Amino acid sequence: MTEFIQQYSPLTQALLATVFTWGVTAAGAALVFVTSSVNQKLLDSMLGFAAGVMIAASYWSLLAPGIEMAEQLGHVPWLTAVIGFMGGGVFMRITDRFLPHLHPGLAVDKTEGVNTSWQRSTLLVLAITLHNIPEGLAIGVAFGAVAAHLPSATIGGAIALAIGIGIQNFPEGTAVSMPLRREGMSKGKSFFMGQASGIVEPIAGVIGALFVLKMQYILPYALCFAAGAMIFVVVEELIPESQRKQENIDLVTMCTMAGFSVMMVLDVALG
Repeated sequence: MTEFIQQYSPLTQALLATVFTWGVTAAGAALVFVTSSVNQKLLDSMLGFAAGVMIAASYWSLLAPGIEMAEQLGHVPWLTAVIGFMGGGVFMRITDRFLPHLHPGLAVDKTEGVNTSWQRSTLLVLAITLHNIPEGLAIGVAFGAVAAHLPSATIGGAIALAIGIGIQNFPEGTAVSMPLRREGMSKGKSFFMGQASGIVEPIAGVIGALFVLKMQYILPYALCFAAGAMIFVVVEELIPESQRKQENIDLVTMCTMAGFSVMMVLDVALG
């Protein structure tokens, strides 16, 4: 796989990787064609697993390489990490504050962001789209870092990040399409809305790769920024959503640890 990816330009690498993650989102959404519902305990466990993957990816694939690159480029490592990491969180908070969206499982009167008359289906898609943006950026920045030929950036690590994010995208597609199907929307439209939440990843991935290729000096900041944005999503959305049911908390916590372990193994083995 590594040799196959390396024959392409960094922008194409980022595009291929994010098209893969979008495809996994679509695969999760496609469950509506085989069932009308997913057991809530299973869905919560999948979301917990996704949270664990994102936490591990934020450190091993983004924050740690960003700190190493900051040292190699002569930056103050801890300052670079703090500025980038907190910048990612602030960016997501501002986006979360103003973009209308509705988290799965909530009534439409719980819509966040500015007031709008948009349909519930649109608001659900926007909720998942919101945290697919940092995922796409993270993959693009990772492949851009490899092109910068810095020792701490490897093609294996970038591939591991794409695989990890792809794994955790599966329950996200399901989390959009299943509620819409239960509310009476057709299978085809439920699937379309579910997979549409992942279309932003290829766009964000190419933008992220292009950005760091043109401005390599800010690459450490970009990696830490992506890590901060992903952690914001985990703490603000994935963990609370996965632990709404009190009786599922212990199982979901173990699934979060399992997701963390899988991503950790992927990154250490491939990176």
